[in-house]
Amino acid sequence: MARTYWIDLFTGTTWEEFLAAGGAVSGFRERQWTTVKKMVPGDWLLCYVAGVSRWIGILEVTGEAFKGDERIWAGDPFPARLPVKIVLKLEPEHAVPVTTLRERLSYFLSASPTAWTAHFRRSPMRERPEDAQAVVEALETAASDPVSRPYPDAKWHRKLGGTLQSKEEDVVVPPKDEDVPEGHEQPASVTHEEIQSLLLRLGSEMGFGLWVAKNDRGKTFRGKMLGETSGVRERLPAQFDPATNRTIELIDVLWLDENAIVAAFEVEHTTSVYSGLLRMADLVSMQPGINIRLYIVAPDERREKVLGEISRPVFSRMKPPLRDRCQFIPYSELKAKEERLRGLAQYLKPEFLDEIAESAD
Repeated sequence: MARTYWIDLFTGTTWEEFLAAGGAVSGFRERQWTTVKKMVPGDWLLCYVAGVSRWIGILEVTGEAFKGDERIWAGDPFPARLPVKIVLKLEPEHAVPVTTLRERLSYFLSASPTAWTAHFRRSPMRERPEDAQAVVEALETAASDPVSRPYPDAKWHRKLGGTLQSKEEDVVVPPKDEDVPEGHEQPASVTHEEIQSLLLRLGSEMGFGLWVAKNDRGKTFRGKMLGETSGVRERLPAQFDPATNRTIELIDVLWLDENAIVAAFEVEHTTSVYSGLLRMADLVSMQPGINIRLYIVAPDERREKVLGEISRPVFSRMKPPLRDRCQFIPYSELKAKEERLRGLAQYLKPEFLDEIAESAD
């Protein structure tokens, strides 16, 4: 069986703490437990230090995932854990800058010069075999023929994934047509309608019923109206009351299994993120007993904006907090994933989104 490769993110501090504890346990946040359980003995973790943007080592999984609370890291318990052994490690000054592999890694192929950074916003993240092989070769070369590269101490010790918060305000949800552009444009090659169409196409190929926002049905992508996508329904599930329906009918895309909502997507191309989140919050507040996957899909450069809005205090007081149910998917990750899975969607389950979605801290 072919080995599976995963990205394991560290800061300089958490890498030092990992080594000081013996280098035998790698940990991840609780919300990543479902993904961590998929990792098996023999898998390799490619260790990347955020801040300095360098590959620093390789770990091999040696046993099954477990929940642990033994103190290893000072800043976060990282309770979703794996027993590991060190295959290779470099000194910080000899670690491999990711940009030196620009010509070999697939996530540098985007037209946006900063889109690759979205690949290092969450871990564990499954790495494509061809990308993993390029990283492994570079690490092995650096181990046998090290090159000294100075690095800023402040970036080495930067915090990873600090809590994002915005000032709470009283805001009335505007209809979609009244959302106010924020002057944050995505390149013309990607449009709101393209992302909606992609999500509809994926859902259709997976066999789900579909809903597209009622005021978007006449919009087109490549000459085809969104409302004409195979599987788009004319009516919402009958079990919801009129107030819930008024909220649901403006959500950009829904995946439906019979009468159950499997996933809800708001595409926030240039519009107000907050209004989309309020529609999500209204949905789960009015239907608290249902478990729906919620996603904000937006350009990569809007990451901080989206995660900050998800972490607003007004949403944090929900039970459970909205940040535990709603995640961010960057355009680049969604498009790259769809390209890799083209022709295979009928074999997928919605859980595949866990590999590209990012949660707010």
